[in-house]
Amino acid sequence: MDFNFSENQIMVRDLARGILDKEMTPERVKAVTAQPDWCDRELWSTFAEAGLLSLAVPEDLGGMGFGIAEACVFLQEIGRVVAPAPVLPTLVLGGLAIAQFGSDAQKKQWLEPMAAGKAMLTGALVDAGSADPGKPATTARQDGSGWILDGQKVFVPAAHLAQRILVPATTGTGVGIFLVDPRAAGVSQTRQETTTKEPLFAVKLSGVRVNATDLLGGDGQSGSEKLNWIYECAVIATCATQIGVSEKTVELTSRYVCERVQFGVPIGSFQAVQHRMADCYIDLEAMRWVTWRAAWKLSQGVSATRDVAVAKFWAAEAGARIAAAAQHLHGGIGVDVDYPVHRYFLWSKALELSFGAAAPHLARLGRDMARTGPSELS
Repeated sequence: MDFNFSENQIMVRDLARGILDKEMTPERVKAVTAQPDWCDRELWSTFAEAGLLSLAVPEDLGGMGFGIAEACVFLQEIGRVVAPAPVLPTLVLGGLAIAQFGSDAQKKQWLEPMAAGKAMLTGALVDAGSADPGKPATTARQDGSGWILDGQKVFVPAAHLAQRILVPATTGTGVGIFLVDPRAAGVSQTRQETTTKEPLFAVKLSGVRVNATDLLGGDGQSGSEKLNWIYECAVIATCATQIGVSEKTVELTSRYVCERVQFGVPIGSFQAVQHRMADCYIDLEAMRWVTWRAAWKLSQGVSATRDVAVAKFWAAEAGARIAAAAQHLHGGIGVDVDYPVHRYFLWSKALELSFGAAAPHLARLGRDMARTGPSELS
């Protein structure tokens, strides 16, 4: 296994970093975050012009034809500048899912405008009535040539911006994933603002009618397996974003302790501070390697359920430790809202809990090992 980035991945990283370092100043992030949409539309247009929104779009539709690994590279750069833009929901929850499982007509209908920056997408993976991502409590029943959906999804990102929400639902014969118009009759949204100011939504579906053409890939039976793949991609994309957040947090803190003078010397010369920074570095490296291992497996079509659980555990635990250490080492300025490090703390805490904190993923890993044993060691 080679953890070095490929030429294409380096190209994606450098292109994204060049745009974000130039455009996303702390002042601009603060201004956009204060807006209700929590979306930098100008930045979104720049992404489209640069081709970054076409990462997951097949080459025959004018895209780059990449997958989850390259999306994670992009999202790591998003995390480095805490850019308020719905990249994860659009590219991973929506774009990757349609590129992987959608019909030719669905790919053309949604991936082309997504790549052009004219359509945003999202997915509703967290069901209010079920803790198992592959077994949604939301239901879908056939009605003539269409389907009727009922249920409630929670923590849906970018629902106010999206042209379509991918909604998993249990059908009479299995699980299907439906492309739902958030403005359709019977769909209601309740906005919930997080500490990062990013709005998440509770989406209620009451007799929502969708056409047969809105069933992802036309398959209403084997959606559970597809749903688990989408969920694992979403989790690992969250981990990659956390790497970017934590990486920049360590950079900011390292610079600060080298410049902050106390008792006539930089506080970075104190042994206790050095040990704390060393712990942050170890946590960051551990998070980095387990995340890229899982992302590589997903990109190769190899089973990565355990690897994803390990990566999310480290992203949650290590990310939280790095954020706390940064706040501690910055002292009072760490909570100054005019100083950027507080925003990284808020993002880190939000990412820690997104798609499950450390404990649920640890339990998921334990259940899997109890059922099949530690096969990696055999």
